[in-house]
Amino acid sequence: MTPCEKILSTAINEGADIVGLSGLITPSLEEMIHVAKEMERLKMKLPLLIGGATTSKAHTAVKIAPQYSQPTIHVLDASKSVVVASALLDETAKYDFVEEISEEYDFIREEYRDSQQESKYLSLEEARARALHIDWTCHIPVKPKKLGVTVFKDFDLNILIPYIDWKPFFDVWQLRGKYPNRGFPKIFDDKDVGAEAKQVHSTAMSMLTTIIEEKWLKAHGIVGLFRASSVGDDIKVYSETGEEQGTFFGLRQQVVKTSQVSKPYMCLSDFVAPKISGVEDYIGMFAVSAGFGVNEKCKIFEAELDDYSAIMLKAVADRLSEAFAEYIHEHMRKELWGYASKEELDASALHRIKYDGIRPAPGYPSQPDHTEKLTMWRLMNVQNLTGIKLTESLAMQPAASVSALCIAQPQSEYFAVGRLAQDQVRDYSVRKSMSIEEVQKWLSASLGYEPES
Repeated sequence: MTPCEKILSTAINEGADIVGLSGLITPSLEEMIHVAKEMERLKMKLPLLIGGATTSKAHTAVKIAPQYSQPTIHVLDASKSVVVASALLDETAKYDFVEEISEEYDFIREEYRDSQQESKYLSLEEARARALHIDWTCHIPVKPKKLGVTVFKDFDLNILIPYIDWKPFFDVWQLRGKYPNRGFPKIFDDKDVGAEAKQVHSTAMSMLTTIIEEKWLKAHGIVGLFRASSVGDDIKVYSETGEEQGTFFGLRQQVVKTSQVSKPYMCLSDFVAPKISGVEDYIGMFAVSAGFGVNEKCKIFEAELDDYSAIMLKAVADRLSEAFAEYIHEHMRKELWGYASKEELDASALHRIKYDGIRPAPGYPSQPDHTEKLTMWRLMNVQNLTGIKLTESLAMQPAASVSALCIAQPQSEYFAVGRLAQDQVRDYSVRKSMSIEEVQKWLSASLGYEPES
């Protein structure tokens, strides 16, 4: 994460017209608020553009824009930034453009305040009382065929090609077919974007052939399988001989559910056998990347002013890494763990999550706290064994990397924790031995209240 001081001093020294901030993971959101406050303190007059995978128009309007008196605008993707920048730099168009954005953001803030007042939360104690309760006498967890860590070095990229999900690739290029031609390969039949979709896919396949033949990229991965049990909202991880190795801390749904059907308030720990049950259970995890070599090759492309090839390579590497995750999870289910040894699913079924079990990732809806990656990295010794690193903001490097926890319980399902009440955040802070301020920073996008300044 580039320090605020460096961003602003560079903008001032270089005489920038606009400051743009891009955030890929949750901690970036808090840093963006800090940058906006600093720009206000320094009495800067430059417009501030906000973008990146973790950002949203709502967060920009509610959290960032009020900190800075100059135009602060969310840009959905890089292709839209040219239009926004042009409007901001055109003195004849700027006033009306900014006024329209300002009115829209006022409306968003008002809606947000209304929704906050309307949202009701169970106390953490009540939510725990209404957890998902599994009858562990009816399900005997399968012991993995191989406990411990398995490393995959310089993995054959040819194996990954059938596992590629191409739909997100077309999203990178802003190519979205209309029903019934939304998915791959149906998008090729779309009358508006079909021809262009065929063109970029052909280019990607040609580059993929070159990547493999000329060894542009390397893929490394790691799998860990450990004994585990749940204790309250947390999952304890043990060695083969039973010594406690670490804890994955969980967060539980608290927003009151309006459905007439009584639904549980879930936490990932619900899917692992409680320690008091005496049932031996297990948890898996992995980290993979097919992005080793991307930065070096992109620097060559960029030096040749070939930005298209640089973007294409990053997009292909991202698809290969996601395919690696799909392959590794399947290999874990069928071979290393073996709880689904008879599974026979094609790539389409895998992409539609037709397999048993789940693979939630820290920083995503089931557990929005990125700091849980630190436990994964320590338990598997990920950096030393694969070279996949965590940055200061806990993004993975190479950027084309995927990591996840793996749970086998047949009743497990993906869910979103949603907004968190203050009692749970305080409890989580105590369990993790982390200050409340630090927890609120990492969970900023999930807080159901305004932290004290």
